[in-house]
Amino acid sequence: MRAGIVGMGRYLPEKILTNHDLEKMMDTSDEWIKTMTGIEERRIAADDENTSDMAFAAAQKAIENAGITAADIDLILVATVTPDSPFPSVSCRIQERLGAKKAAAMDVSAACAGFMYGIVTAKQFIESEVYKYVLVVGVEKLSKVTDWNDRNTAVLFGDGAGAAIIGPVSENRGILSFELGADGTGAKHLYQDEYIIMNGREVFKFAVRQMGESCINVLEKAGLTKDDVDFLIPHQANIRIMEASRQRLELPIEKMSKTVNKYGNTSAASIPISLIEDVEAGRIKEDDLIVMVGFGGGLTWGAIAMRWGK
Repeated sequence: MRAGIVGMGRYLPEKILTNHDLEKMMDTSDEWIKTMTGIEERRIAADDENTSDMAFAAAQKAIENAGITAADIDLILVATVTPDSPFPSVSCRIQERLGAKKAAAMDVSAACAGFMYGIVTAKQFIESEVYKYVLVVGVEKLSKVTDWNDRNTAVLFGDGAGAAIIGPVSENRGILSFELGADGTGAKHLYQDEYIIMNGREVFKFAVRQMGESCINVLEKAGLTKDDVDFLIPHQANIRIMEASRQRLELPIEKMSKTVNKYGNTSAASIPISLIEDVEAGRIKEDDLIVMVGFGGGLTWGAIAMRWGK
């Protein structure tokens, strides 16, 4: 049995914070932000809108899209570093709201690589036939841990949620290979004290190197080459980092997902949010080979090669 994505859903807050809005708040400019990051605007959750609220909204859509009910879910995995509170977990909070009474629930903390960690964990349960359906949610309310006086980080982050139902798919589709990794020696370069603290130069160097290497590694594990790739979904952190991954795979620009301009860096939510947008727009089609790759605080990284479809 092979595991794959059988349903997806996303949620984005209504409030839009543009670069021009940020110009009024700090010493920065629309031109500088776009040139350095590719970001033009980002979504910001309302003060009374919690991480679990966004996760619940995205999960509901994914369940409906998969054509199942909450009662069918065996496990809920929520990738986040911004839970409502240290405990109970976001996964337990949405389990109750969904009415997924038989589902086990736990949160995954791998920062921006969290959705990759969640999908790979779900894969093990599905392919070992322990569970049939696993709900994986990537969700962040980064606005609550962003220092709005720090122009180096405040321009980067946004809020949102993306969810996927992982279940059995036909033999030639689904997750073909994966890579997960971590380097705790780099923890000092990206972490949260009260707010997000980042050594942008070091994180940039790490991401450019690791994202490209991980893409090549998962292709080799699947017995594939760069020529086989139909679409790349990189973590939407910075357009320059994303471009480095695309160039490593020698893909034309139209074969790379790009939502960073509209939503900024939504951490664990960025890959599922982008994936859904590309599927809905028809840029990803049945039987396409897609590569998803992310990196984050920890330092962590993850990549997946997947044949799209059920």
